[in-house]
Amino acid sequence: MDAAIEISGLHAAYDKADVLIDVSLTVAPGTITCLLGSNGAGKTTLIRAILGLTPPRAGSVKVFGAEVTGEATHRVIARGVACIPEGRRMFPKLTVAENLRLGAYQEPSEAEIKRRLAEVYDTFPRLAERRNQLAGTMSGGEQAMVSIGRGLMGKPRLLIVDEPSLGLSPLYVKENFRIIEGIRARGITVFLVEQNVHQTLAIADAGYVLSGGRVVAGGTAAELKSNAEFHAAYFG
Repeated sequence: MDAAIEISGLHAAYDKADVLIDVSLTVAPGTITCLLGSNGAGKTTLIRAILGLTPPRAGSVKVFGAEVTGEATHRVIARGVACIPEGRRMFPKLTVAENLRLGAYQEPSEAEIKRRLAEVYDTFPRLAERRNQLAGTMSGGEQAMVSIGRGLMGKPRLLIVDEPSLGLSPLYVKENFRIIEGIRARGITVFLVEQNVHQTLAIADAGYVLSGGRVVAGGTAAELKSNAEFHAAYFG
């Protein structure tokens, strides 16, 4: 079976500043694979490279066996990829239901959209209660639910989640990680990009550590916990 993501020798830069240097990693299908790293490590640039938003200067990106290096973003998404962006990125003056529907913009069937909405409301009962509320009036934790639900509306095979714990209370962080575990249980591959080491490794199957634009450690979650490079990159 093809890897959900296979990155080989990836280099990316902004102007003359190298951000990613010879990055290689693999995300196995049906797993939660995490990418850990501090601010400025290059995590968001790697996501942008996968999605075609920041074309790499060298290297290869494959999604489910298909070469997507340099492909337009909408074509990458059409291969079954969805992204939950850092900071949630709501449309504040649209309702919860309207925000969710935007996640299914490539689906022509109204009946299928309603079926997906029902699944999201089953996962997030609070969103069902507040479907007509403006997203901008909701709490950060509730907006995180909308953002994840919007991603699921595209019926992805691969869900990229960027910093889901950012700016949330510990209660909502715990709930978000529980939901991400449930997404894997549905057979959806999750690429989880995070700074929250302990909770991330508690649910991940495998992971990589990015430091200074390079992968400095990789392996199963258990291996990372005992890896010297991991501890050096994270805890000095």
